[in-house]
Amino acid sequence: MGRALVCAVALLLGQAALAADAGKPASGLASALAQAWRLHPQAAALDARDAEAQAAREIAGGLTPEPGAISIGSRNDRWNRDRGQQEYEVELATPLWLPGQRAAREDAAMSQVDEVAAKRIALRWELAGELREAWWALAAARNVRALAARRAETARALESDVRRRYRAGDLSRIDGNLAQSEVLAAEAELIEAEANRLQAEQVLRTLTGASAPVEIGEEAPAPMAVQPADAAATHPLLAAAAAASRSARARTTVAAESRRAAPELALRAVRERGDFAEPYANSIGVRLKIPFSSGALVRRDTAAAQAEASQADAEMLRARTRVELETERAQRALAAAGRQLAMAEERRALAADNLRLAEKAFALGESDLSALLRIRAAAFDAESFYDRQRVARAAAISRLNQALGALP
Repeated sequence: MGRALVCAVALLLGQAALAADAGKPASGLASALAQAWRLHPQAAALDARDAEAQAAREIAGGLTPEPGAISIGSRNDRWNRDRGQQEYEVELATPLWLPGQRAAREDAAMSQVDEVAAKRIALRWELAGELREAWWALAAARNVRALAARRAETARALESDVRRRYRAGDLSRIDGNLAQSEVLAAEAELIEAEANRLQAEQVLRTLTGASAPVEIGEEAPAPMAVQPADAAATHPLLAAAAAASRSARARTTVAAESRRAAPELALRAVRERGDFAEPYANSIGVRLKIPFSSGALVRRDTAAAQAEASQADAEMLRARTRVELETERAQRALAAAGRQLAMAEERRALAADNLRLAEKAFALGESDLSALLRIRAAAFDAESFYDRQRVARAAAISRLNQALGALP
């Protein structure tokens, strides 16, 4: 029975240690996010999108909408009359900006650069949410495994004490069977808890590419945005939606300013002679090419750009509603988790006190083993509920930070 009391004391000390760990600052979540970001398949794609946007900005800042072209030609009568007629022609042509088109494309290119940057932060924020869920799932699995290990250790100590008292004639064979059944049940629960812990660690390792950290700490609550404008500027999802809307509006302006294909200005130099007896003559000319405008093409491009802009505006409003609802839900969940944690702590204290009294009564022969096992099961249930609520409160803080758009 002395070993059973020692195990009970160890159980209480373990509970105190877990409660002390809850107050430690968060460690490892930010580095885990950095590791997960390096492995994210869309990170490289965003780098390419950023290079595309930068190239579009360089094009929009150029002197011409497209690169110029040079053409070289030659004409003679060698294959028919062969009188020495010869002509050489060189033409340098360059497209020209339409009025207002260059400024519209520059604005669209800058909007595209901003959109890629906002999407990068939003994608990192989404990855942080996935990582936070895996982080606290691992914490819960570890708590369950630790509690199952303590239950198995205590059950083995009790079974050893019951076997000793059975041999001495103090207890019946039924008590011995009950104690052995408790050991088997505890060990089976430990096996299941260990499998769940390994699975949770594998999920986290899939995201980060590294082994799970030894310690898992809580996050500090993120500050709340006072004004809606502040949330739109700081929340990654809202910032990405706003950037996409601005980029779509800029493309609408480009479509409106591009009423026809780019005009083309060409400088032409000709060197020619009529026959062998004539000297070469040089001439220089200018050619201006102005394409006609097509109303159907203009309407098509403008309508397509307007459709993208309208969709982007609708998605921005939807994102704002989503953020508001998720923030409210996360706040309510955190408040509920705090209240449940307080009740779970009180319940755990009562269950631990009952367990001490039951173990003392069983040691003095005032209570049977079945009553002790019931009270012990209630104590472990209260301890398990407290651990779940402690992790649930920490996870609720992380979910609120996620809803507010805060990165680890």
